[in-house]
Amino acid sequence: MKSKKRTTIYDIAEKLNIAASSVSRALSNSNHVNEATKKLVLKTAAELNYKRNTLASNLRKGKSKTIGVVVPFINQNFFSNVIAGIEEASYQKGYNLIICQSNELQSKEIKCVNTLINQHVDCIVISLSVDSSDHQHLQNVIDNGIELIQFDRVADELETLKVINDNEQASFEAVSHMIEQGYKRIALLEGPQNLQIFRQRKVGYLNALKKYDMPILDELIIENAWTKELGANATRKLLNLPEPPDAIFASTSDFSALGVLEVASVMGIKVPSQLGICGYSNEAFTEITSPSITTIDQFSVYMGKTVANLYFQEMENKDETEVVPKIISIKPKLLIRSSTQRKTV
Repeated sequence: MKSKKRTTIYDIAEKLNIAASSVSRALSNSNHVNEATKKLVLKTAAELNYKRNTLASNLRKGKSKTIGVVVPFINQNFFSNVIAGIEEASYQKGYNLIICQSNELQSKEIKCVNTLINQHVDCIVISLSVDSSDHQHLQNVIDNGIELIQFDRVADELETLKVINDNEQASFEAVSHMIEQGYKRIALLEGPQNLQIFRQRKVGYLNALKKYDMPILDELIIENAWTKELGANATRKLLNLPEPPDAIFASTSDFSALGVLEVASVMGIKVPSQLGICGYSNEAFTEITSPSITTIDQFSVYMGKTVANLYFQEMENKDETEVVPKIISIKPKLLIRSSTQRKTV
């Protein structure tokens, strides 16, 4: 079945035998059109089922009132909550979102960014993919006069608005907690070190060991264990060591921590008495696993709202002397659950 042609201002103009510019002014409630013409145009527009092209109208005014968001995965609790926060704050300002996911591939991330540039969005909000290395596509955003805001996973060298977590302090608190629970050999599942957040989390882990005069052992640090499958593989390797760890900090994600928990269950290792487990991000499932998983809440919805409000604040102050902070850091919270509680409080 052939789709019905969309009604335009030219159709209205033709029916009323007036200029299209007069129709446009009438629909915009311009003072340059008399009331009788306005009423006639509005009546005819309703009869012809005319729908205003808001995007085209906004573009003529120099704004699309659209924010593009690029995240590694839409269906992860952290990123979906950030998007929800951005949407809530943006909706109140009359803005819409275009959401893309990179699937942790820089090649797809680049395509997403280029698509958003071509869509003439006003702002692009992005959290980098794990294999992100070259950032020319982000520089292209800036060169096209589009506001760029990075969150969570950011490129250090680009001077843009950023909303981040204090990853180093959060990791320090998590490892310190496990040490205070009596764990002696704490392993680290680390993420790709090309990303700032994973470097910071590793520093927090190392600082906690140093504070408590515990040895730093290379055999207990496993690289690139950032998915459930990679976390499980790393756990099997660690638990088969001559001296296996008695705790594992999955600094990459709760999915990695879930991989740890599943391997421990299969191997008959009791959590938390024989093995402590801590994840990162407070995914929804961490509360309902058995045992529940200690994790770090990044206040993702609040982060999203902060991202959007940072953009609106920047826009409002473009011509003002007030300086908008370029980097906002949100302090995460350690959520202590059963998987690390060997000692009763």
